[in-house]
Amino acid sequence: MIKLYESGLFFDEMLDGHQPKPHYQSFYRKLSAFSREQLEEKHQQAQSSFLRQGITFTVYGAQGGTERAMPFDFVPIIIPHEQWKMIEAGMKQRVEALNRFLHDVYHEQLIIQDGVIPRLLVENNPYYYRELLGVQVPINNHIFLAGIDLIRDENGVYRVLEDNLRNPSGMSYVFQNRYVMKEVYPEFFSRHTIHSLEKQMVQMQKALLAHRPRNLEEHLEPKAVLLTAGMYNSAYYDHVFLAQQLNIQLVEGRDLVVQDDKVFMKTIYGLECVDIIYRRIDDDFLDPTVFREDSLLGVANIIDAYKAGNVAILNAIGNGVADDKAMYAYVPDMIRYYLKEEPILENVTTYLLSDETQLAWVLEHLEELVIKNVGASGGYDMLIGPHACKEEIAIFREKILQNPHQYIAQPTIQLSRAPAYQDGRFYPCHIDLRVYVMKGDETYVLPGGLSRVALKEGSLVVNSSQGGGAKDTWILKEELEHAEQSSGCAVLDGKV
Repeated sequence: MIKLYESGLFFDEMLDGHQPKPHYQSFYRKLSAFSREQLEEKHQQAQSSFLRQGITFTVYGAQGGTERAMPFDFVPIIIPHEQWKMIEAGMKQRVEALNRFLHDVYHEQLIIQDGVIPRLLVENNPYYYRELLGVQVPINNHIFLAGIDLIRDENGVYRVLEDNLRNPSGMSYVFQNRYVMKEVYPEFFSRHTIHSLEKQMVQMQKALLAHRPRNLEEHLEPKAVLLTAGMYNSAYYDHVFLAQQLNIQLVEGRDLVVQDDKVFMKTIYGLECVDIIYRRIDDDFLDPTVFREDSLLGVANIIDAYKAGNVAILNAIGNGVADDKAMYAYVPDMIRYYLKEEPILENVTTYLLSDETQLAWVLEHLEELVIKNVGASGGYDMLIGPHACKEEIAIFREKILQNPHQYIAQPTIQLSRAPAYQDGRFYPCHIDLRVYVMKGDETYVLPGGLSRVALKEGSLVVNSSQGGGAKDTWILKEELEHAEQSSGCAVLDGKV
């Protein structure tokens, strides 16, 4: 029998004490049938599969080369159907409110006039572009794809950790995690009781093509492309995968040109009009005539075509004003303001250091808190107080005092844990879940998402750039729930 560990005081996704929870029992039985030699062989086979397929990410500034294979852990995160229904509803609610907020701040600005959100928090945001005030985006939708990071606290309560509304990455890993699991561990998939990912890209393609620019004639089918920064970008594998799955052309800025406020793709047959651009480069680099003059990644005058209604750019330009870590604290208020509903998913308590009272309290409790730069991502420029030395705390104190508006503080949450298998043994690791929400004419939540795991024992940082890895995420189907209720055990492998 495989020996795991005692869950202890932490909330564990799989274990209750040292016993597997009901929805993990079938998986555990299958797992227990493997010898240690078989587990190690399969583990190596899985890592090799990622390397063979070129599934890598980039660590900027790393010594000894920047390309790394994505570390993969085979113990999945399994979410029962009823829990997933709550998550799905919360995701749709949150993205709807955020989209209405984006439309509002670029048009009527009612939420500012009504005093719900401070005007300066919007207008001082570097990703709020006055050049785009009044610009109509297709189907009034600013968020084609959102990546919402979800955690569970020490009580098992789901909380939103972060909203990613600019260029959320990692979706390709969701599909490749499942592919490798089915290739290396087929024993776990002997009956289809979990939601399949096989036809999910159809939903994304449908959402993408719904964003017809307003000047496109009704009888014409829109032409879409994916704009990448190129093969040296950290998420290039993600770009290639999505372009292939969406059946659209992968292009770089040099492949496009603007003429008469329309965007064209250069081909061997001449110029071909482009209607929808799923861009994977940041706002700053999109148009050197409007944003960064030194950008070689974007397309000159593309913003003119965008404003004229001849091309859709997804996600919309200027979304960064809504996923700033300081704005995050106001999302529950957005839900109440625009939807007249209470938030389904809770935020993590957040202290805004622009408030003098909150700032004073935070400075006295730095060793207990997590401090984040409001504009940073990937685990950079972040202090985890309980794990920091006095020198690191002193450095952050100075940073905060110099620019309090640039930082927020949150309590150190004991993220839920799950077993990981690395170096020939099982041990508990902290996890989070990035859920992908696609929005077109309808809103659709990808069943599952990217479960990220802090493979460094004791670490709370799940980002791949900081030593994290990934797990497959299983959403149990409704009929499985009914079977569990009637029989008292899971049927994941078809055996009651």
